[in-house]
Amino acid sequence: MFGARCLLRALRSCASASCPRHKPSAKLSVRDALGAQNTNGERVKVQGWIRSVRSQKEVLFLHVNDGSCLENLQVVADSSFDSRELAFGSSVEVQGQLVKSPSRRQNVELKAEKIEVVGNCDAKAFPFKYKERQPLEYLRQYPHLRCRTNVLGSILRVRSEATAAIHSFFKDSGFVHIHTPIITSNDCEGAGELFQVEPSSKIKSPEENFFNVPAFLTVSGQLHLEVMAGAFTQVFTFGPTFRAENSQSRRHLAEFYMVEAEISFVESLPDLMQVMEGLFKSATMMVLSNCPEDVELCHKFLAPGQKDRLEHMLKNNFLIISYTEAMEILKQASQNFTFTPEVAAVDLLVPGVGELFGGSLREERYHVLEQRLARSGLTEAYQWYLDLRRFGSVPHGGFGMGFERYLQCILGVDNIKDVIPFPRFTHSCLL
Repeated sequence: MFGARCLLRALRSCASASCPRHKPSAKLSVRDALGAQNTNGERVKVQGWIRSVRSQKEVLFLHVNDGSCLENLQVVADSSFDSRELAFGSSVEVQGQLVKSPSRRQNVELKAEKIEVVGNCDAKAFPFKYKERQPLEYLRQYPHLRCRTNVLGSILRVRSEATAAIHSFFKDSGFVHIHTPIITSNDCEGAGELFQVEPSSKIKSPEENFFNVPAFLTVSGQLHLEVMAGAFTQVFTFGPTFRAENSQSRRHLAEFYMVEAEISFVESLPDLMQVMEGLFKSATMMVLSNCPEDVELCHKFLAPGQKDRLEHMLKNNFLIISYTEAMEILKQASQNFTFTPEVAAVDLLVPGVGELFGGSLREERYHVLEQRLARSGLTEAYQWYLDLRRFGSVPHGGFGMGFERYLQCILGVDNIKDVIPFPRFTHSCLL
């Protein structure tokens, strides 16, 4: 109480006396303010959204967050600043002195000299309430607002950090980043689950194709990466892919992000598997190092026990079983399974998520590919693919990793719709 009175006198003395002119306040993010080493009354400006308001008789406390981190910055102000506009969800700009906090809960706090409400928020009409922890299913109804909650904020910060970590791994490993096209004439997966691309004026001239050939949203960048691997040896891409699957399961989206890599002069699956495991562990350790609070929130409230499972994956080599061993295990099961001929391919299966990685050695034998394309009537369309085998072909292979499934895996999020900002799936394209 004594500290609050001293603070009140200091605030009122500055308000009543003619304070000297100060140099312009330095603009800081909440994250930078919380981590500031100089807390000797430096004047700063912080902008963000009010997460909580607590008014005492003589002092007003605000918690402000700008999305730069999970933790809020405490703002302490004279009670004369109190108004109905200072409500949960309102956006504010606060100027004042950054000082050491007497509370053990935070190192610093902002002693406010000026508070400006930038945008009002009707707290009663706002779909999220202070101190209420809504289920992720409920938040999904508000894709334009759910990013303001703690849990979605943490997930999306982890997503951003994981994106940077993946790029860092490939850069450090000597890979060249390739921007593969989103619009393509290829069906890499061969599943027929494609979104066809047509101009909005198609109705007027249905007999014409804009590109002279049918065009689709990409389902994979593999074929384009195979082209580039013939020049750069190690290449990768990271971008959106699309599947027109009529599914609303917790593991499927119509639009999702894929990390794909292609490597020349690879002749064995263990070589590919080493890169796959290295990517997973390197990216995950960087995420855990750079945003531990966000990961901890997900593990604590969404997936208790996930922290131990993740640590086990990082500390141990991934378990490997052959296709033959897998068949023998499945033959002992009560269900009946159909087995296909063995190929030089590998999948990384993760409990709770399913297939996380899929990779294979590519067929580089010209005559084998030529025969397969001829049987399918695709020789003309894929003559360029045969050319890759005619002109300086090398053994090569590659893999793909579903980015949203990766986030599900490391955070323990059950539904894939909750790890992407704006989920697209059957019968749903909000915003």
